[in-house]
Amino acid sequence: MRFAKRMDCFGEGIFSKLAVIKKEKMAKGEEIIDLSIGAPNIPPAPHIREALCKGAADPSNYVYAISDRNELLDAIAGWYKSRYGVELDPQREICSLLGSQEGLAHIALTMVDEGDMVLVPDPCYPVFGDGPKIAGADLYYMPQKKENGYIIQLDEIPEDVAQKAKLMVVSYPNNPTTAMAPDSFYQELIAFARKYDIIVLHDNAYSDLVFDNRTCGSFLRFPGAKEVGIEFNSLSKTYGLAGARIGFCLGNENVVSRLKLLKSNMDYGMFLPIQEAAIAAVTGDQGCVKTTMKAYETRRNIMCDGFTRIGWKMERPVATMFVWAAIPKHYKTSEEFVMDMVEKAGVMVTPGSAFGPSGEGYVRLALVQDEEALNRAIEAVDRSGILKEQE
Repeated sequence: MRFAKRMDCFGEGIFSKLAVIKKEKMAKGEEIIDLSIGAPNIPPAPHIREALCKGAADPSNYVYAISDRNELLDAIAGWYKSRYGVELDPQREICSLLGSQEGLAHIALTMVDEGDMVLVPDPCYPVFGDGPKIAGADLYYMPQKKENGYIIQLDEIPEDVAQKAKLMVVSYPNNPTTAMAPDSFYQELIAFARKYDIIVLHDNAYSDLVFDNRTCGSFLRFPGAKEVGIEFNSLSKTYGLAGARIGFCLGNENVVSRLKLLKSNMDYGMFLPIQEAAIAAVTGDQGCVKTTMKAYETRRNIMCDGFTRIGWKMERPVATMFVWAAIPKHYKTSEEFVMDMVEKAGVMVTPGSAFGPSGEGYVRLALVQDEEALNRAIEAVDRSGILKEQE
């Protein structure tokens, strides 16, 4: 059998190793506290679940959706108006996604040809680069450095690279670094994209998971944003609908129309009961959003303060459902530290190297366990002794 060369880009690596270790330890009855994957464990509010159940009980909802219902598009347009102050044409500037991951994996197919240049952050959520790779693109990694607050320095992108680029992917609040960008960055981003004729894709999955009374808006609220790009948003984290796979592409109508055309040849749309759950989420009582944010904020405080107390200093992130932490100085690589964490403490985290070259030396911890489990994880790491340099 002969397979596509593009698959050579996708190795199993550390994740397969961790999965094997987790399975073996659990088979022995050992506890594994998994902080590696950002899989939310906070369920949707009752009114959202009720809408989903009611829709699933309707026999007429088991046909192909084919396209987004007008009710869904109108609801999302209303959500963007009330939540972000952004006006959107429901028919021309909104397209549903079967989760943001699906959209990120496929949208480059509508924009780039083999050998075209795509700009992606470093470190970054892996599919930011994997999607363009599937389309055959060449990647240029835009460093997100700690000394710059993890904000991309657009003026450091080489002129020849900017001239060749067709697409750039940006995301703040950022996964994995947890950084938020100032308004000035978005203004510079729009000017940069206009100057070099680059399409901007801004992923905005964490705009409602911001802490300490901060607020976060939309890329599309800035003048000129819709002329140069689009935004992806998701109901996975904000409304606890991760498994339902609900995301949206919003903004530039030319980009949206090309994605709709591609999707019309790839899938049959979002399951109708899930569309009803999405409508209930964005039009219903928004108190659940604040409740979810507060839960993550509390978990953040417990994790960061607890690990700092036992000798692993962690700064409290300003946003997202993650913590980005430097590994102890006596470890050479993030993978080495991660393997010791799971083998000796029974705690799984993700090595920073999985997010790109600049991620080395860090790990990402997901706030996906309840308070009791987080305290057990802190105690287990403390008992293991891995934070202390071995003599």
